[in-house]
Amino acid sequence: MTWGWEYDPDEAHVAGGAPPAFLAEVEKKADELVRAAAAFYLDGTTYQGEGPNGGFAHVPGGFFNYLIVPRHERLYIMQVTFL
Repeated sequence: MTWGWEYDPDEAHVAGGAPPAFLAEVEKKADELVRAAAAFYLDGTTYQGEGPNGGFAHVPGGFFNYLIVPRHERLYIMQVTFL
C-alpha cells in the first residue's frame, strides 16, 4: 500500500456543495500533508506507536479537519468548511 488521502466516508458527505475551486485547494493541501506523513512514517503499515492527533488545515476560503492513520497509510478528510 502507498500513502494517499480520501474523504471519509465519501466526498459527497464531507464536501457536498463546496465549490470546485475550494475543493482543489483542499486536495492540494491534502497532497502536501500526505507527503509529510509518508516521510515521517517511513513504513506506516508496521507503525506501533500511539497514533497522531488529527488536525485542521487552513486553505484559501476555509479549512478542513483531517486524521492521519499510519497503519492504513492514509490521511482521512473528515470535514470540510467553506467560509
